[in-house]
Amino acid sequence: MTATLTDDNVAVAGVHPVSVARSYRFELVKLFSQWRIRLVVLACWIAPALFVAGVSQQSTLPTDTLFGRWMHATGWAGPLVLLGFAGIWALPLLTSLVAGDVFASEDRLGTWRHLLVAVRSPRRIFAAKALASLTVLLLLVVGLACSSVVGGVLAVGNHPLVGLDGHLLAPEDAAGKVLLAWACALAPTLALAGIGLLGSVALGRSPMGLLLPALVAIAMQIAQMMPLPVGVRLALPGYAFISWNGLFTGPAQLGPLLIGVVVSLVWAVTATALAYLLFLRRDFTNLTYDGSGRRAVTVGVLPLVGLLAVTVAVVTGATGATGSGIEQDKVQRSVATAFAHLYRIQTKELNRPDVTEAQVKATAACDKGSDRVAAEGPGNDWRCVVTWHLPGVEAAGTAIYQLDVTPDGRFVADGDGPKEVNGYFLVRTPTGDAPNPLWQFDGNVALLPTPLKG
Repeated sequence: MTATLTDDNVAVAGVHPVSVARSYRFELVKLFSQWRIRLVVLACWIAPALFVAGVSQQSTLPTDTLFGRWMHATGWAGPLVLLGFAGIWALPLLTSLVAGDVFASEDRLGTWRHLLVAVRSPRRIFAAKALASLTVLLLLVVGLACSSVVGGVLAVGNHPLVGLDGHLLAPEDAAGKVLLAWACALAPTLALAGIGLLGSVALGRSPMGLLLPALVAIAMQIAQMMPLPVGVRLALPGYAFISWNGLFTGPAQLGPLLIGVVVSLVWAVTATALAYLLFLRRDFTNLTYDGSGRRAVTVGVLPLVGLLAVTVAVVTGATGATGSGIEQDKVQRSVATAFAHLYRIQTKELNRPDVTEAQVKATAACDKGSDRVAAEGPGNDWRCVVTWHLPGVEAAGTAIYQLDVTPDGRFVADGDGPKEVNGYFLVRTPTGDAPNPLWQFDGNVALLPTPLKG
């Protein structure tokens, strides 16, 4: 049999448990006394500014990263490039380092008995440790966001940002959406933190508890690269690491973002609650305790698998989304909209008379490889022919693009002529050569069904 301790049998007659506030301060001191935590906090508040400023001054930009091609043009692109990197690598590793080790460290050091005697309440110990790890994670995320913003704005300047549909965002609008995107990334970070707490409690001093958030994040990244149904994709707790890009379209694609945030928060609460239940039932008297495999499966893994199944069913039923969500008409609308916005930017660079998107009347005809292949789903074999009109000109202009559409709806359009429109990466302006906004551009296909405009 295993022995578990509760508030009743830990407390001594006439002695009350230590308050959560005092325990929380004690856990914070313990966390910040570790040199690796201090080093990570320092790095998160300094390194992003140096990285963004350094990359912005390079001649070659990370054009394969979302908003990377605009790092020379505005300081607001750098924080978004860093956010994309952080969602893949930095934030999962940080949650592993903090939340994945907050309970396991006591197992390695064999200090549970001392902590229980000092605090006299397992419930308050759990609350203090969870709140302390949450505080450190918030400090790290805020540091990444603030440092990258400062580095980008100081290095490049507070200039307008080109959105994912080609429209220009004023500096103040870009600033608000960049900060909101970082705030939305907190939700999946909390989900990984809850999984880290669960692994730290369930697996004891095993290194798998420390690695669990990072492994879960890698598994979700691999899943997002696969051609999954939309309902499954949105039900994964890490989708909010991707769906923030919907903030930078006009109108904003808020549906996937809100779903991703809600799903992430549900996972965070559920995983933390499961960790709490396991913690109250664990054996504190066994100094060699390495977790209970059966209890970890029944209380930890199976409920999360059930939660995934429930969220998939709820999201699919609520949105009515089927298949990959990448359809021919959606791709055509996205490409035509982005082209019309970017055409105006090119017109301004060339010092030509301004035209509106309504005057341009851009349309796109897209297919996928050939007529024998259904024009739907991700792939790098999409081909689009964009047609537009200018006021007072009878002949219509055409431009060809090759598209690489990823399973999450993001695409890169690569210009394939004519040369004077989109076939070269520079355009000759009255003041010299300038980057051609129509040569290559990023876009986003709305995965959820959208009503057609009349």
